[in-house]
Amino acid sequence: MSLRPTVDFLLYQWLDAASLSGRERFADHSRDTFDAVLDTCERIAREKYAPFNRLVDTQEPHFDGEKVILPQATHDAQKAYAASGMLSAAQDYAIGGMQLPYTVEAAANAFFAMASVSIGSGMLTTGNANLLMVHGTELQKTVFALNEFSGRFSGTMCLSEPQAGSSLSDVATRAVPDGEGFESDPLGPRYRLKGNKMWISAGEHELTENIIHLVLAKIPDENGKLVPGTRGISLFIVPKKLVDTEGQLTGERNDVALAGLNHKCGWRGTTNTLLNFGEGKYPVKGGAGGFDGNGAGAVGYLVGQPGKGLHCMFHMMNEARIGVGMAATMLGMAGYQASLDYARNRPQGRQTGPAGKDPAQPQIRIIEHADVKRMLLAQKAYCEGALALELYCARLVDEQHTAEAAAADEARLLLEVLTPIAKSWPSEWCLEANSLAIQIHGGYGYTRDFPVEQYWRDNRLNMIHEGTHGIQGMDLLGRKVLMEDGRGLQLLAARIHATIDKAGRAADLAPHASALRDALDHVGAATRAAWATGNPTDALANAVPYMQAFGHTVLAWIWLDVALASRASAGEVPAPAHTGRLAAARYFFHYELPKIGAWLRVVETRDLTCAELPEEAF
Repeated sequence: MSLRPTVDFLLYQWLDAASLSGRERFADHSRDTFDAVLDTCERIAREKYAPFNRLVDTQEPHFDGEKVILPQATHDAQKAYAASGMLSAAQDYAIGGMQLPYTVEAAANAFFAMASVSIGSGMLTTGNANLLMVHGTELQKTVFALNEFSGRFSGTMCLSEPQAGSSLSDVATRAVPDGEGFESDPLGPRYRLKGNKMWISAGEHELTENIIHLVLAKIPDENGKLVPGTRGISLFIVPKKLVDTEGQLTGERNDVALAGLNHKCGWRGTTNTLLNFGEGKYPVKGGAGGFDGNGAGAVGYLVGQPGKGLHCMFHMMNEARIGVGMAATMLGMAGYQASLDYARNRPQGRQTGPAGKDPAQPQIRIIEHADVKRMLLAQKAYCEGALALELYCARLVDEQHTAEAAAADEARLLLEVLTPIAKSWPSEWCLEANSLAIQIHGGYGYTRDFPVEQYWRDNRLNMIHEGTHGIQGMDLLGRKVLMEDGRGLQLLAARIHATIDKAGRAADLAPHASALRDALDHVGAATRAAWATGNPTDALANAVPYMQAFGHTVLAWIWLDVALASRASAGEVPAPAHTGRLAAARYFFHYELPKIGAWLRVVETRDLTCAELPEEAF
């Protein structure tokens, strides 16, 4: 079973991605060029990624005392991905990019995530470079970002610390000016950093010539003290190996040392590291700003303004959150396709009813059992719905960057509201799809004879990284639905109502339209009720149930809109695909949307059962 027909339908019949070629930035493109990109990425994923997914899971990265060792397959995959041009797909022609719509880029990257998310592609490197293209100086763009886009360098984001985790206000990494004249370094104001960063994906390897770390750190005040909270956080470029103004390696290693590899449940093909900055293992000559005066301290170049680091980093964090949502989606999709194939070929049991009691009757395939169909349809509803959501968000990115001013501003605000859902919803429900894929395999699903147990292990990370479920819930209810006086929520509601009105005129979809209208009204009422006291403690105590209900409402809208597009193009696509989409939409409205009542009940009553339970009661 190929992913391509689903991608083509969503891109062209639903999102009308081909029309983007009518915009000046994409004028050289057409559906033919978009298809060529999809063909190339599908082929590379099939040849360089998929065959090695189990290999990189069993041959974990290890440190030999000098360097991190990864399987040759990972090196080959990274080179093939870089050679495809996908690292700079959305960038200007002038810097070697393809000026590809982000909608098409996201769809193309889906093939790699499905083939082997554990090998990884270029999400962090591209996000790192994209941030520098917005917030870096011209020389920082040339020396660091362009070399990342070419695949010569790779990139990371270094936020969390062992003692702080997701609490960025507690970042303790320090950055001090590197002696007199520190501001005149052509690569940017030069600082020395000291501290520790944890959970750094791809933080150490030999896949590229250099690794460009983007590091959050605090610059001490005139008394040598760190400013509390997030206001004092600045952002720095800290290369693994020092470079000159031409981007060439100087031959000197920066004071960034691997402190340890994290041994993970899944995503084992990608290194995850604890890094020490400025511990003196690799002392750097130069300015007199070292912490001990002998060259200790990792060299870092300031990005943007002091104290504005978190503002800059959110550019990469939001992009990474959508990337996490896509990774979760495609792991769910991989499990769905594996379990569908298994169900079509595994004979077990007999039909219900009198005829099924005859042991002489031949066994039937398990896909003929109603409960297996339920589990398959649930996976289809979760995964294809999540893919539609991620591509819709990607389309909003293109609107934000290339539409007329008013439409671009609407897209920006809609994307703000939908980003927590784009990250959290697939990471919860496509993980559930992976669990159902294991269930369909029965005992075999729990063994390494089949790939579904690895898909579940790989996917379990996605509810955690780039902001846990709890953080996403507080971001949604505590910030996103309130920002700009609730205008983003109003814009989203208007788009949902437009779909409801259109679907209400179709007899087979009218009941779904009515159910979605009720759900949207319930979310609105619960939002108001949550904030009725004006007390954040009351409102946010049930932020995750709120987010779950909000997400299910958004996905119901997505499925209703997809169903409308499928009806409109029913004569152009195979009948089974159309039937399957309408069945997945019907499943979502019958089995999933009713769940929001329980979630919203605790939100609108501001239930404090959990928040008020004393510690000793546990």
